[in-house]
Amino acid sequence: MSDQPIAKPVLGIESSCDETGVAVYDLQRGLLAHRLYSQIRLHAEYGGVVPELASRDHVRKLLPLLKETLDAAGLGVADLGGVAYTAGPGLIGALLVGASAARALAWSLDVPAIGVHHMEGHLLAPLLEAEAPEPPFVALLVSGGHSMLIAVDAIGVYRLLGDTLDDAAGEAFDKTAKLMGLPYPGGPELARLAESGTSGRFRFARPMTDRPGLDFSFSGLKTQVLLAWQNSDRTDTTRADIARGFEEAMVDTLRIKCLRALEATGARSLVIAGGVGANKRLRAQLAEAAQRQGFRVYFPRPEFCTDNGAMIALAGALRLQAGQLEDNAIRVFPRWDLEQLRPLHPGT
Repeated sequence: MSDQPIAKPVLGIESSCDETGVAVYDLQRGLLAHRLYSQIRLHAEYGGVVPELASRDHVRKLLPLLKETLDAAGLGVADLGGVAYTAGPGLIGALLVGASAARALAWSLDVPAIGVHHMEGHLLAPLLEAEAPEPPFVALLVSGGHSMLIAVDAIGVYRLLGDTLDDAAGEAFDKTAKLMGLPYPGGPELARLAESGTSGRFRFARPMTDRPGLDFSFSGLKTQVLLAWQNSDRTDTTRADIARGFEEAMVDTLRIKCLRALEATGARSLVIAGGVGANKRLRAQLAEAAQRQGFRVYFPRPEFCTDNGAMIALAGALRLQAGQLEDNAIRVFPRWDLEQLRPLHPGT
């Protein structure tokens, strides 16, 4: 395998949970192609992700999706300069599918492969856009498994400012939707329903905003919604009004914590990443706050908020270009501390 930094496109593979993502990214030309396959229909009848079924579906879909992506980019495998894959955190079986395919392809082509931290991929997703942030900045990473505020001092230099003590934001969305009888996946369904709800009919607490700190807790909010629903007339109108009240409480809580993090760090740029980052109300509230208080806020386009191969290809390309090469061992990490990552450039 060559020990020179890459100068050709990098293939990215994402398979950490229930979406198979493949993309090709070139450091000079940008994103060349990306494709995504979602397993939502597969897991819907179970009301959640079944890890074994997820792994099997990645096996079934990955290679055809890889060929489709390369065709869309007008490339063959011989045109690749490296392969990046999600090494964690995530479901171990699902991670191994992507890691095994990536390592085998890289070995056969005699090009480097690198394992990417899934959360770093999300943090760097805004770099896929024309107006990209430059460190230092604060990032709010909100998804089904994570609710974190992170100080990004440089690429690869991350400090955890706040974390969730129980449910993540996306998890709270999904569980709240389920208890009100909305179909899987519940979070997007709840957000759509909230658009037709009446503001102010149901007002729920903004958890942990009445005390200092940057941590989150959403289990109590979820319980408040459950009690409100159980004690209501359970009509469609009431369901929409409760959804509106829940979403407003969630978004307001995230907004308050983001502003606190900016004040605590002195940063003037805020990045929103992860699946909940696609929420329209959250985007509108933070854009308004940014205009009012004079900071910049960056959102990846909605398709890059959820899991995708483009963010993995980008993160991998940056690290390979910096000369961060690995051996050929297949390693995945179901749990992986973001603060343990190497800086992109030593000394930063």
